[in-house]
Amino acid sequence: MNVQNAAKYMGISVNTLYVWRHRRQGPPSFRMGPGGRVMYRRDLLDAWLSEQQQADSRSNPALNPLNKAPRQRERRRAA
Repeated sequence: MNVQNAAKYMGISVNTLYVWRHRRQGPPSFRMGPGGRVMYRRDLLDAWLSEQQQADSRSNPALNPLNKAPRQRERRRAA
């Protein structure tokens, strides 16, 4: 997929995809052809989106801080 199609597929702006690529934060991409067009593979977009979902505490109960027992505060010693 080209950048425009990948952005539409993911529901984000083309600019966001370019910024992520520049910062090396987004899904894997590659350059193709003599003009060096930036391209994305659909299966890698799906895998990257799945990783993002698993890293989010709202969609992964194991990461939700509300599912953990509260920590006890340490008492300060009197001087």
